[in-house]
Amino acid sequence: MMKLPTELLACALLSAIAAPVSAAAAVQPTLANVPYGTHERQVLDFYQAKSDIPAPVLFFIHGGGWVAGDKKGIDVTPYLAAGVAVVSINYRYTSHAYAAGVKPPVEWPMHDAARALQFVRSKAVEWHIDKTRIAASGGSAGACSSLWLAFHDDMADPQSSDPIAHESTRLWCAAVSNAQTTLDPQQMHEWTPNSRYGGHAFGFMSDPKDPKTRDLQFAQFLAQRNDVLCWIKEYSPIAHVSADDPPIHLVYSTPPALGQEQKDPTHTANFGVKLQEKMQSVSIECELVYPGAPNVKHPQMTQYLIEKLKAPSAKP
Repeated sequence: MMKLPTELLACALLSAIAAPVSAAAAVQPTLANVPYGTHERQVLDFYQAKSDIPAPVLFFIHGGGWVAGDKKGIDVTPYLAAGVAVVSINYRYTSHAYAAGVKPPVEWPMHDAARALQFVRSKAVEWHIDKTRIAASGGSAGACSSLWLAFHDDMADPQSSDPIAHESTRLWCAAVSNAQTTLDPQQMHEWTPNSRYGGHAFGFMSDPKDPKTRDLQFAQFLAQRNDVLCWIKEYSPIAHVSADDPPIHLVYSTPPALGQEQKDPTHTANFGVKLQEKMQSVSIECELVYPGAPNVKHPQMTQYLIEKLKAPSAKP
């Protein structure tokens, strides 16, 4: 497994299932830039799989710190070959939310992911997909969003006048790489003392597009944690873990070292260790992959996702 660089501009896409754009572009979407909202970033690509029965779906959320990235960075070939349809979404950045005065800024990318998922489910008959078997995946911030969907209580609103809002936001499973499993600066600092990520999600930044500015704001973020604690709890995936959640597969590029500084604290396996502990405490399946990790059954996320989505049982 390739070791990640220690600094990546805007935490650019780090998903282990993502491929260079040139490879992703080899397969064109069945439907491109389908709007699920009114903003120019609220669009998705749909890749239809050949299947006699409604196909399960990989729902891909690109990384980039919620300030960069694009839906084109995924190789859909292995999924389509296995009879798994693919949806890859764009979403509004935190910078868009910040400029619009939305608090916290992370609300827009997170809720865009939920809305896009509901939109996909509303197309189940038209797109010949199985709305019950949808797995989320992504890297870095896209991984955090995927886990938030996996653990959050269903955001369906059956009383809404909008039929899309009636659809569920729950997942069959999720498989992600280099995920931030919490956005709580206190937890991050305890797990990894040189943590510097997350303040921009809650408005602690001078320039929302500048990762160096975000790093400098971490001390302020930590100092003012209590002022935004309700938001932190709402948007930290680990805060929502409960016994009815789906199985999770986590991949990191370097081994964990809890309590020690990391070369890349934003993508450290320390996040994965703590999430796995929380999930195991409520008896949910969580497979954690990193160099030298024990009990690894699925070294590759592609393998895990296809196996889970194509499982014949009623539950993965």
